[in-house]
Amino acid sequence: MNGKGPEDARAPAVPPPLEWKFSQVFGERTVGEEVQEVDIISAIEFDKSGDHLATGDRGGRVVLFERTDVRDHGCRRDLERLDYPISRHPEFRYKTEFQSHEPEFDYLKSLEIEEKINKIRWCQMANGALFLLSTNDKTIKFWKVQEKKVKRISEMNLDPSQAAANGSIASSSTASPRVCLPNGGCSYNYMSHNLSFPPGGFPSLHLPVVASQETSLVARCRRIYAHAHDYHINSISNNSDGETFISADDLRINLWNLEISNQSFNIVDVKPANMEDLTDVENLMLIHSSSGFDEVITSAEFHPTHCNTLAYSSSKGSIRLIDLRQSALCDNHSQLFEEAPGSRSFFTEIIASVSDIKFGKDGRHILSRDYMMLKLWDINMDSGPVATFQVHEYLRPKLCDLYESDSIFDKFECCLSGDGLRVATGSYSNLFRVFGCVAGSTEATTLEASKTPTRFD
Repeated sequence: MNGKGPEDARAPAVPPPLEWKFSQVFGERTVGEEVQEVDIISAIEFDKSGDHLATGDRGGRVVLFERTDVRDHGCRRDLERLDYPISRHPEFRYKTEFQSHEPEFDYLKSLEIEEKINKIRWCQMANGALFLLSTNDKTIKFWKVQEKKVKRISEMNLDPSQAAANGSIASSSTASPRVCLPNGGCSYNYMSHNLSFPPGGFPSLHLPVVASQETSLVARCRRIYAHAHDYHINSISNNSDGETFISADDLRINLWNLEISNQSFNIVDVKPANMEDLTDVENLMLIHSSSGFDEVITSAEFHPTHCNTLAYSSSKGSIRLIDLRQSALCDNHSQLFEEAPGSRSFFTEIIASVSDIKFGKDGRHILSRDYMMLKLWDINMDSGPVATFQVHEYLRPKLCDLYESDSIFDKFECCLSGDGLRVATGSYSNLFRVFGCVAGSTEATTLEASKTPTRFD
């Protein structure tokens, strides 16, 4: 039938293209100032609410930002549901930062371990505290960030000039010898050995009075998950049960409990038998097409609502869906998503390698990114992607030059919007691309990530 049925009538309307404007910038530098290597951002992640943002850099630091434009009006998502007009753009302010990882050295393997943050993942909030996971190449850490009140004490039985000169008495943690007073009392000299007391001691004892309470953010490392990966960690992902998470390297995926740091379970192992002599796994992608090695894991992520389901992608362009209920070691996948290439060339396998995957919030769709394209998959249709988006097709004639410079092995991430209407990914020259993924949408926007963005439609 050529006429429209009731299903077509219920199809979502194609949203109008977004109007992009520059909003905020953090970490501005002066003219002529060079960016230090340690200050380059290597990981970025919003929490589920969109109210907190975390960034990690190559210096091992994690910087947190919080949203400020929704405090006076409530949750933005609730206001949008009520059709409340919101004229302001989202605004974030600096919250705190902490040193997550330090450079290390593996003496057994004579290997330097960089402090660079590879991935950050937010965990569930509890009692007003923020929780997140951060990882470098080898070690995962579980952080708790919480506000702590610091009390300042005044009106002690001390000479005012002495008290003022020595600051807050009760806030010092430095112990000193005990001083016995003539009236039978005793006092601890916390700040100075030269405090003056009136002749005959104090006639009465004054209780300290809290003058003010200051709030400071304290980041504390609650767990360290180490020594479980022989190769560089490329992914971490939280489970919807709030208790477990996975970590993945080139050949293995491990399952952890957040409360147990000395034990993990290997649930996926794709290490081939003929890899015993391989010493530099970081260059595996450069040689696997000619050496006959099997594929390697490039990304892994839990399903957003089903705690027993996760997906992982490979260097051969495939995505596997596995069910943790089937067996302890998930050698067999429950579903396989891959697209057969049309014409094959020397570069076919290299550019087909999936560098990142993301589940949609509905859990039904998976977005994947290879070197040249974005692909949107429906987990109920494993015959092929439901939509494909060309990211930088103009580079296809230059693949030989990109191979010579190793740029063809660059990895790009991808994401879906919260409403599921758009997908986005990065490209070269500070450009990122946004596509409408609703059926019938022709939105394809190229934007420059700068203070004066240029739009290329």
